[in-house]
Amino acid sequence: MQKAIEASGLVKSFGQVRALDGLDLSLDHGEVHGFLGPNGSGKSTTIRVLLGLLRANGGSVAVFGRDPWRDAVEVHHDIAYVPGDVSLWPNLSGGETIDLLTSLRGGADPRLRESLLSDFDLDPRKRARGYSKGNRQKVALVAAFARRARLYILDEPTSGLDPVMESVFRAQIERVKTEGATVLLSSHILSEVEQLCDRVTIIRAGIAVETGSLSEMRHLTRTSFRVSTKASVEQIAALAGVYNVRRSSDQLIFDVDSDAVGLVLRELTSAGVDRLTATPPSLEELFLRHYGDRAAGR
Repeated sequence: MQKAIEASGLVKSFGQVRALDGLDLSLDHGEVHGFLGPNGSGKSTTIRVLLGLLRANGGSVAVFGRDPWRDAVEVHHDIAYVPGDVSLWPNLSGGETIDLLTSLRGGADPRLRESLLSDFDLDPRKRARGYSKGNRQKVALVAAFARRARLYILDEPTSGLDPVMESVFRAQIERVKTEGATVLLSSHILSEVEQLCDRVTIIRAGIAVETGSLSEMRHLTRTSFRVSTKASVEQIAALAGVYNVRRSSDQLIFDVDSDAVGLVLRELTSAGVDRLTATPPSLEELFLRHYGDRAAGR
């Protein structure tokens, strides 16, 4: 079956700098897909290639089966795009800007437009020059969600929004997903991605280093255990696949590779267990696995 997005071995260089170095990215119809990586990882370059703003030097890419560079006009009719840093025409009002942006893609649904203006608490009569960053972001979001696109490409879409407006954004993602649209969501808010996305791709140095559902990706890393047991630190630390064993009060705390969980449980059962808590890794922990301290600057 044709994918909503299919990129294979994607390469893009700027002089001697290779921004994309064989990137693979695949989105099914109707999925919300998280796209993660810090500054310089290649996320924005990938998005520009998907939008037909840049031409790849190598590999292949298709959006709904079309080449976004060669068939840019057709592809753009199917896409709604929101950047993380929105610039607007200063002399136009928010409403005029929304109408202009949506007219380029076939126009807005009038009822949906009014509903979105209310939900995002945006005054459409105000000139763009007077908008804060958050309100400029709202203009772009209303323009995107006011038309029923097949694909939403969202690059840090909640930048500048407060928590209340972030919840409004999440509700819109749920709505368009219910309507069958596909969403590519690039965000540094990992809790947002964890809550909304069916699958996630983590990109590093222009390459996808991990792709899958959160449950699939959790199997690739470690589970944290907190156990009240008679077993000693040395006894548990000696087991294969066990890391960072330490004692806190009457509990042992340690991390376990997914394929070693059974062995650890058998050892704990033999030693005796009063209480056990196992916590699978969060998306943040999966991300830090690839980026470590670099992620703190994102």
